[in-house]
Amino acid sequence: MAKGSLVARRIDIYDNVKPPLCTSCGKPLNPSSKAVSFYCPNCGVFLIWRCEKCRTQGSTYKCPNCGFEGP
Repeated sequence: MAKGSLVARRIDIYDNVKPPLCTSCGKPLNPSSKAVSFYCPNCGVFLIWRCEKCRTQGSTYKCPNCGFEGP
């Protein structure tokens, strides 16, 4: 490469991050939603996500690690 020459490259950036899913209904949660996350109250291993709709309706969730079901 000669001194002073510039090499132009096109850089494509892809966001491979997937949003968390509501444990009750399975819908993706966006950052502006009023969702909450907490660890399973029984085993404390699995991170449970709940959307605003499922929280207000009292939909049940199930921990895939220990099988605990909550409101």
